[in-house]
Amino acid sequence: RELGIRHLTLYAFSSENWNRPKAEISALFSLLLEFLRREVPLMEEKGIALKVLGDLDGLPLPQRTALRHAMSRTEAGREMTLNLALNYGGRAEILRAAQRFAAQCAAGEAKPEELTEQRFSELMYSAGIPDPELVIRPGGELRISNFLLWQSAYAEYYFTDVLWPDFGPKELDLAIDAFNHRNRRFGGAK
Repeated sequence: RELGIRHLTLYAFSSENWNRPKAEISALFSLLLEFLRREVPLMEEKGIALKVLGDLDGLPLPQRTALRHAMSRTEAGREMTLNLALNYGGRAEILRAAQRFAAQCAAGEAKPEELTEQRFSELMYSAGIPDPELVIRPGGELRISNFLLWQSAYAEYYFTDVLWPDFGPKELDLAIDAFNHRNRRFGGAK
């Protein structure tokens, strides 16, 4: 927030993460409840709105309830939006948007030829959120892991060996500096 970042999306739990050991999943969801208890009052104070990208209904009831409460408490936040990608997968998001548009067509509310990139974007979990300019991939992995596939079409990627728990202000400054030195052409020639 202090750097002027208006939208931050964290990939907190993918739809594929359900394949992890049950003890690990339980620990991650306990951390989520702890995070919400600790941070939501501060988010309200600082004007940070919390949103969830992903299948909220597929989460355990305590987390689902706490997230809905947190989103309600922070919805007036205008300084920044924190998006938590939970039970999220990029392919599933695209499929869901396509199904939603197909249902609109079947109901006579739309025609296939009316589908545009903008209209499709409005059917995504991320509707109303700008596409990312920078995607940071920590942990030494060189893959995008099914994250914001549609939205990151023109994002710059920054890969680092630093593990997520150790990724702090210094690493963020390095990523932003690298981003600021890139020539973003969006398919054009500059």
